Amino acid sequence: MTQAKRYKLLDENGIVYESEEKGQFGGHRKLKIYGTLDCPSANRYIAKGQYVNHRVFFKDEETAKAAGYRPCAKCMPEAYMEWKASNSYKR
Repeated sequence: MTQAKRYKLLDENGIVYESEEKGQFGGHRKLKIYGTLDCPSANRYIAKGQYVNHRVFFKDEETAKAAGYRPCAKCMPEAYMEWKASNSYKR
C-alpha cells in the first residue's frame, strides 16, 4: 500500500504542519510575500536557486494573510494595491 503524499504548509501562526492537500499559494518566509504557484517572478528566482530555501506554502489566501504575509505585486496586482492602500499609514 502506498501512502498519500504529504505537503508541508504554514498555518496562520507561522507553524509548519503536514497536509494531504497541496497548498494553493506559495510564499517567501523572509520577505513575508505570498503569491500564486505560477508567479513568473517567484519562478524566475526559483530557477536561479535563490528562492528555494525561503519557500513556504499556504492552504489558502486567508491563511497567508493571517500569518502576516502580503500579496505579490507581480502575480496579484489587485490584491497588492488593496493591501498597499490599507497599509499606507504604517509606512
